[in-house]
Amino acid sequence: MSVVVAADVARARVAVCDVARRTPVLESEALSERCGARVLLKAENLQRTGSFKLRGTLNKLASLATGCERGVVAGSAGNHAWALADAARALGVPCEVFMPAQAPLAKIEGCAALGALVHLGGDSLEDCFAAATARAQEGGLAFVHPFDDPDVVAGQGTIGLELLEDVEDLAKVVVPVGGGGLASGIAIAVKSARPGVEVVGVQAKACAPFAESLRRGQPVAVSSALSIADGIAVKRPGALTLALVAHWLDDVVAVGEDEIAEAMVLLMERSKLVVEGAGAVGVAALLEGLVAPARRGTTVVVLSGGNVDAGLLAAVTRRHETQVGRRLALFTRVADRPGSLAGLLACVAAAGANLVEVEHVREGVDLHVRETAVQLVLETRGREHAQQVLKAVADDGYVARMLD
Repeated sequence: MSVVVAADVARARVAVCDVARRTPVLESEALSERCGARVLLKAENLQRTGSFKLRGTLNKLASLATGCERGVVAGSAGNHAWALADAARALGVPCEVFMPAQAPLAKIEGCAALGALVHLGGDSLEDCFAAATARAQEGGLAFVHPFDDPDVVAGQGTIGLELLEDVEDLAKVVVPVGGGGLASGIAIAVKSARPGVEVVGVQAKACAPFAESLRRGQPVAVSSALSIADGIAVKRPGALTLALVAHWLDDVVAVGEDEIAEAMVLLMERSKLVVEGAGAVGVAALLEGLVAPARRGTTVVVLSGGNVDAGLLAAVTRRHETQVGRRLALFTRVADRPGSLAGLLACVAAAGANLVEVEHVREGVDLHVRETAVQLVLETRGREHAQQVLKAVADDGYVARMLD
């Protein structure tokens, strides 16, 4: 079976190579050590517009040739819209994109900066598809689907060609799965040349329609698309990509939100790579043990994108700092008189903790009339040091507890 074949991917490379970057394959000592096998990272987060999506849009627009003079339009969570805006500008054609109201600001601004007309509205990708399709019919624009299109799938498959050339002993590829275009395109390219290479797709558990869709043999929608991995939060697979995934992929697994967040932090701390939630699911699957690396040869994890809002990245980092004991939230009581807070802070400073935030809490707490509650957020050197700080505060006479 295949509506898309290896020859289509090879042709797509001609349309893609002049604009899209050949992204690096990077060593990951931290991940290799954790997994007990060699793991490399295909850094599509370093692609132009910050994701792999540019490859598919370039190939699609090349296939349209003279069919998009009036412009192009798409519905997208953000990365596809951004890529289409870049490809359209390269061809000198107008571009309109429809994105959910809660789309990441970085992706909205990226589209607008490239000259695209951005329409915000709706709660899901499906709402945006409907609006974009209606606009295409009304204005005579060319609709560019983010995944359920043979030309788009072939364009994404050019990543697989690069992996074949760059990783001599390639044995397994771990790929994020949203609509399925990226995973199926890579699998077609890789497995057509080396059938023994495994390709495993990874979804976010909060929005993972492929398991049931594959079981039933037809696209089945899930009810929620709320995930930190917004770039792959697709409620319903496409008919084309579902068939391709069923035929070409060896397995599809789903990872949790906490694991995705931890993978984002690990990539930032240990590999110095900023990767969005959707791009980090493959690493999360390896860390969680849902996907085992190849026993022989090299496993490559595709980091599909890096377009994450700074606010979300900061929240994920703070959460990690708290979990590993490098951030301590402390609640205690002090006498409500001058100098009491200074005494508590002096105790904390003597224990070697750094004060980040301090807040008096007088409402909603059972306090003596001459007491005030105090909430501190402290930076520590790890769990052991955090316990030392707690002991120092207790030894100084304060009844304190840690906050989650």
